[in-house]
This record gives sequence, structure tokens and C-alpha cells, in this order.
Amino acid sequence: MPTTPATAANSSSNGTAEAIMLELVDENGTTIGTAEKLAAHQAPGQLHRAFSVFLFDEQGRLLLQRRALGKYHSPGVWSNTCCGHPYPDEAPFAAAARRTYEELGISPSLLAEAGTVRYNHPDPASGLVEQEFNHLFVGLAQAQLRPDPEEIGETAFVAADELAKRHAEVPFSAWFMTVLDAARPAIRELTGPSAGW
Repeated sequence: MPTTPATAANSSSNGTAEAIMLELVDENGTTIGTAEKLAAHQAPGQLHRAFSVFLFDEQGRLLLQRRALGKYHSPGVWSNTCCGHPYPDEAPFAAAARRTYEELGISPSLLAEAGTVRYNHPDPASGLVEQEFNHLFVGLAQAQLRPDPEEIGETAFVAADELAKRHAEVPFSAWFMTVLDAARPAIRELTGPSAGW
């Protein structure tokens, strides 16, 4: 992975993992401080900046990922293409592009802002809480996927009707429908009316 100021600030030269810091925000999305990642997600949760990416193929199908079983938060559930947290002082757009590459091994051929959404979603399985001010992005995935198995257990491209069926049958992340619904206007603009989003 290329070293950027954000990644350099969140890694150490001796190879040991340092604490991952998140940007705390107020209800308007204004930065008010930082917190360690796990601490920010412990109940009742601290409001922090996040992002969610929705990538589509040329047929208008959404790229889903099933989170790896080794993840401490929401392991093994299906979710949107990519989600995560900008490092402090990292632009949400840059973070979304960075994590999409780190997790899926691709750079979106198009990535556009799709608004923001604020939510509070407890995860009953882990006891962790998603208190997030989430920046949404939509785009196109036109390259061969190379998922990182430490992050992603499985991927699938699904049409709108296939998603509804899958969502009724298998577990999805607590935040998935909230971010999908908030991104729908931009998704429809990207994929066109025939895709059914």
C-alpha cells in the first residue's frame, strides 16, 4: 500500500500496530476531537466520521461483500461494497478510495459523493454501537476484484430484486439499509431507472 500522510500517521516503523484513531464530530459533522476506534464503538458510542461506498457494474448490479469471519465488528454478515472511517484529517473521499483499494484490490473507475446520513445502530451480537456521521459515495467497479481475505469473506454482484431476496434470507450489517436508502437518489442517477434501485 502506498504511504500517505494519513497511513504514515497510523502505522509504526517497527511493524507493531498502533491505535487506530477516528475523527469525532458534532451533529453537523464538524470535527471536535479524536478517539481510539474500539473505544468510539463501545456503548453508548461516540459520534464519529465514517463513509460507505456503493459500487455497481455496467449492468447496474450492486457489489456486496460478506465481512470476514475474523473481524471484531459484525463478522460474517453481508454489507455494502466498502465502509470504514477516515483517519483524522483525511478527506472522506480519499478514505473511501483508499479502503476500496485495500479491501477489494480495485480503484473505482468513477466515485461520486452521494450525501451524508447520521445514525445510531447498536450491534446486538457484539454489543458495539455505530454512532456515525456517514459520508456516502457511489461509483463503478469495472476491474477484476482482488479481495483481501482478512477483510472480505465473499463478494457478489446483485440486481435490486436479488438484493431484496438475499436481505430477507441472510444476515446483513445493522447499518446496511440505512446507508442504502440514504444513497438511493444518487444510485438511481448513476444506474438509471431500468436498474430498479
